[in-house]
Amino acid sequence: MTNKDKANNMGQVAKGKVKEVAGKTTGDKKLEAGGKADQMKGNVKQAGEKVKDAFKK
Repeated sequence: MTNKDKANNMGQVAKGKVKEVAGKTTGDKKLEAGGKADQMKGNVKQAGEKVKDAFKK
């Protein structure tokens, strides 16, 4: 996994966390759900990159 991919994935997770908290704070369930979805996408991408790395070895 390249450092750029790792940073992008972690950035997506962090962005999702911010959206989730903003949604909770404002009572916007749609924003909160979108934040959770962004976090999951980032985590899934991260896991996929780790699998790729495992097969490269």
